[in-house]
Parts: sequence; structure tokens; C-alpha cells
Amino acid sequence: MARDTAYVKVADALRARIRAGEWQVGAKLPSRSRFALEYGVGQSVTQRALELLVIEGLLEGRAGSGTYLSAPRERLRIVRSRRRRRAGLGAGLTWEAHSTARTPAPERIAERLCVAPGDPCVRTTYEFLAEGRPVEVCESWEPMAVTDGTPVVLPEAGPFKGAGVIERMRSIGVLVASATEVPRPARASQAQAQLLGIGVGELITEIERTYYAVDGRAVETADIVVADRRSEIAYVIDFHPGDR
Repeated sequence: MARDTAYVKVADALRARIRAGEWQVGAKLPSRSRFALEYGVGQSVTQRALELLVIEGLLEGRAGSGTYLSAPRERLRIVRSRRRRRAGLGAGLTWEAHSTARTPAPERIAERLCVAPGDPCVRTTYEFLAEGRPVEVCESWEPMAVTDGTPVVLPEAGPFKGAGVIERMRSIGVLVASATEVPRPARASQAQAQLLGIGVGELITEIERTYYAVDGRAVETADIVVADRRSEIAYVIDFHPGDR
């Protein structure tokens, strides 16, 4: 069989054996050389098959020790809606944030905020934790042209600490009218894997979000990353009487 499909077939066979209960949770699996003999393929093929099952969350690799069967984990549902607030994230969920003012806007962020590259922004990084494990990370950017000199220049400080973009902007007379979110499936880079505590190449969802004021200005943009094996994303779309 072709090399590119051989590892998929080996992974399918191992996945079936796992689901049939051949190994118990926490059990160490045979070596890749043994699997190579069993399936009549090279060790590089079995290595790719095992890596695929690690990405899927069925197995976990331990450096210098081997590959083990992972415990099944219930996926957390992350609800995204206009009413979402951090206070409503759910039991056992916490978050941490760090802001840096006067950070020059990178070109990609400047384009989304409709400012010049290098314009000063407030950059805030968020880490959302479930039972101490990271499930979502976020990097938020706000143009200081909107908030500089106001009590809400730092999202997680001052009288509107943690209130969210809409309420903070309203407090300084900027009315947020809409938000755009673009979700994309992806594989975790080394940096993303380190932040989320997952393996490089594991499935993630990247969300590009931007808030817009009534005059069309972009007042905040963010890159959100969710670990697929730990969380699922649900969108709540509100309707009101008279909507068509």
C-alpha cells in the first residue's frame, strides 16, 4: 500500500483495537517496531499512525517512556453569544489576563483595526482554565486612539474590570453595534501547543473576532484558540419578535 495511506490504515486498525478494549486506560502500548512487524510496514509508518492517534486524543506519548492509552475526557462546551460573560463560563472555570499598553500594532492586526502598522494598541492575553487545564487562549488588541486617557484603557483594570468590550466601550460613549467571528479548523503550532498544554499538530479551532462601533470603526480584534479535544464551540443566535 502507498506510504501516505499505509499509516492511515494502521491507525484505523489500532483505533478499532482500542475501541474493542484490547488495552486498558493507562496501559502502555507495544513498541512501534512490534506494530511494524504485525502490519508489515516500516517503523516510520507506525510512528505516523501512533502520532495520528495522539492528535485524536486516544493516546498520549511520554518522552523516553512510550505511548499510553489516554483516559477519555468529556469535552467542555464553550458557548459564544452576544450575552456571553466570563461570569457565566461555568463551574470550575477560571481565567487569567495580562495587558500591555502602547504595543505597536503588527501589520495583520493593523489591517483588521483599520489603523497604521505600528500604531499604539493595548494587547491583552487571556488564558481560560477548566479544573486548572487550559481550554482556550486569546490575544486581544484595542487601538489606543479609542481608549487612551479613559478609565477603561486596560481591559482588566479600573472601574469596568472584566466587564467586556461592549460595556467598557459604552462607558466612554462608544456604542458597539456588531461583531464578526470567523472560525477556522487548524493544527496546533508549537507555540499554541505549549500555551494549551497539548501536542504539536493536535486539532484546534482558531477564531478571528472583531467588534465594530455604530460608526463602522473596529474597536477591538482578537485571535482565539480552542483545543478541540477539550472543548466544543456552540453559537447561540438570539432572535427577537419582529425579526425576519
